[in-house]
Amino acid sequence: MIETVTRKRIEILTDKALQKRVTDAIDDAGITGWTVVPVTSGKGRDGSWRQESVMGTDKVFVLTIAAEDRADALAKTLAPMLTSFGFILSMWDVQVIRGERF
Repeated sequence: MIETVTRKRIEILTDKALQKRVTDAIDDAGITGWTVVPVTSGKGRDGSWRQESVMGTDKVFVLTIAAEDRADALAKTLAPMLTSFGFILSMWDVQVIRGERF
């Protein structure tokens, strides 16, 4: 059987304009990598929305996997921005192979 290790998967939905702040926070937390995925539309509590380059409200998902202590440090850093900038952070346990990479 392949040995796995528990890590935290973190997904952050944010405006593209805030992407660098989020990725800088990930780097500052000592997390070794991240991926940015464009988001074209969605629906939430305030209704549906679509990508809008003209208005500057494009959205992205920033995805990363980290050890629990680094994930907690990232969440603590980003928590004040969740309300002020209205983005979403979710985090849950995942099993990874080669846990030393995360």
